[in-house]
Amino acid sequence: MPNLTLYHAAPSRSSIVHWMLEEIGEPFDIHLLHFQKSEHREPDYLAINPMGKVPALKHGDVVITEAAAICLYLADAFPKAGLTVPIGDPRRGPFLKWLFFGPSVIEPAVTDRAFKRAEEAPRAALGYGDFETTMDVTAKAVERGPYLLGDRFTAADVVIGSTLRWAMMFKLIPERPEFLAYTDRLAQRPALKRAEARDKELAGVSG
Repeated sequence: MPNLTLYHAAPSRSSIVHWMLEEIGEPFDIHLLHFQKSEHREPDYLAINPMGKVPALKHGDVVITEAAAICLYLADAFPKAGLTVPIGDPRRGPFLKWLFFGPSVIEPAVTDRAFKRAEEAPRAALGYGDFETTMDVTAKAVERGPYLLGDRFTAADVVIGSTLRWAMMFKLIPERPEFLAYTDRLAQRPALKRAEARDKELAGVSG
């Protein structure tokens, strides 16, 4: 029986971790939650993640939540997959930066732009600064290619790639040439293709 269980809704933010699990190549189970039935708000799941959100990952007796944290955990726990940068390697800093840039910079910049406040918040009050700078910095990082750390694909690409794919799918960010070229490269990865195919199946089950 697999030692890894993903608490998942398809599609959702937990699709990021679904892709990551396919990349590491270890067997895993999926515990599917149905949002329409509010299963993510039931006591059994709240005991796993009191926030009542997905993803959550159970690895043996350890439970990890938050997609970027789970991706980092998996990358470090299964180093043979080559998706982490070890402590002591100078690239560890940029690796960590991009892992958390997705949820702490790109995503809030996008959602703030999509759901306007009555009054615009001062730039200094926002952790991401402003939307245009966020887009410019991200575009510059991915245009160097093929991946964020050059020739090496890592968990950071899973997080940033998923974020850009989601934001462009819903027309929340401009389809800049740099973003399109980067996400097109990622779309060729067999692990992502497997995760997407499985998510389509699961979405039919949960629909």
